[in-house]
Amino acid sequence: MPSIPPLNIPANSAIAQREFLIGVATASFQIEGASKEDGRLPSIWDTYCNEPGRVLHGDTGEVACDHYHRWESDVDLIANLGVDAYRLSVAWPRVMDEKGRPNAKGLDFYKRLLDRLQEKGLQSYVTLYHWDLPQHLQDKGGWANRETAYRFADYAELMARELSGKVTAWATLNEPWCSAYLGYGIGRHAPGITDLRQTTQALHHLLLGHGLALPALQAHDPQSMKGIVCNIGAATPATDSPQDRDAAHLSLTQQNQWVLDPLLLGSYPQDIFRLWPGTEPLVLEGDMKTISTPLDFLGINYYFRTVVQADGHGRYTEAPHDMTVERTQMGWEVYPQGLRDLLIDFRSRYPTLPPIYITENGMASDDSVGDNGVADPQRIRFLERHLMAVNEAMMAGVDVRGYFIWSLMDNFEWAYGYERRFGITHVDYTTQVRTPKHSAQAVQAFLQQRKQA
Repeated sequence: MPSIPPLNIPANSAIAQREFLIGVATASFQIEGASKEDGRLPSIWDTYCNEPGRVLHGDTGEVACDHYHRWESDVDLIANLGVDAYRLSVAWPRVMDEKGRPNAKGLDFYKRLLDRLQEKGLQSYVTLYHWDLPQHLQDKGGWANRETAYRFADYAELMARELSGKVTAWATLNEPWCSAYLGYGIGRHAPGITDLRQTTQALHHLLLGHGLALPALQAHDPQSMKGIVCNIGAATPATDSPQDRDAAHLSLTQQNQWVLDPLLLGSYPQDIFRLWPGTEPLVLEGDMKTISTPLDFLGINYYFRTVVQADGHGRYTEAPHDMTVERTQMGWEVYPQGLRDLLIDFRSRYPTLPPIYITENGMASDDSVGDNGVADPQRIRFLERHLMAVNEAMMAGVDVRGYFIWSLMDNFEWAYGYERRFGITHVDYTTQVRTPKHSAQAVQAFLQQRKQA
């Protein structure tokens, strides 16, 4: 095997210091499999996968990476990388039954996993909801039903009580924008609904559930940090015309401010309802105060930039792709400066901006599997450039404390099934053999270098 040099990160940069946390991330439905074992209930993603035409090649999460059975060797894989932390999620359908009672076998899986992470000296950043809503709650309306927010708070209380002392940091939700817009607006994610009125109501209930969960987490696991994980996107106008500039403003409002404003300012941006007139959610007295409960940290997931233009109807659309720019296997533009610029902008926009962790950043690439291992040079460059973009934001005064690579391993990539590979570890889905890619070796070498500095 060739010797892979470490990530090209200057030793004097902020992110090369030991106190800056480096981790890897996964999500329960994407890696666990064992979808019918030990009392796990069906989730909306089990249902969605079984609907013809929803997921590429008809792939499902029934086996995924078989992490439920291979978790011990997967923890060894994480520890061998030399990272500081592991971000994972709990499968809600695995730990509670339909009446809200704990499922001991499901809870035991996470207890053993978290205990082993502690034994290895790894911090654990645990997300309560990474999209796998129990199907029985969807049958009652899912996140469009206010009752789901209260059931989520019950779930958070159970998890904090059962896992108290084992978790470094709790994130209530992963990417509520995706759950609401992709799940209820355009139907590209479970539950596959296309109704903008339900979209804004679902987001409100997701954020309400977040706010209701925070005191439950604090009461039962006070020493842990509590936050939320939000995805953000960069958007720039195709031209300098007023119409295209407004289109970019609307895109940023929809992608970023629709979620961050209620969390950090206590109100929805009114331009979201200029974009989607007549979709104002029902907001009850006290909701916004609950939603804007102060956070210990904010998780930020960033992947790409979109160039947008006015559509002639007061809204925006994506401009035709510039084929000269670098793109990933997903067709997403590689644009690290977008992360830097957004972080700096947030520091100005949000006076109460909490410490930030980049909880997801990575890319899908056409990796080359050969005698010399799994070569993914584009991913190595991607990680280097985005880490340095974070460093630039820190130099501009943004309080960023850590960075998680998405993902530890190739996995079930939602509507794209198993075709798109985001991992720094290659997974052979036939044999379940894990092979660290060149990017994993570069990360490992960088962290070893940092440790010795």
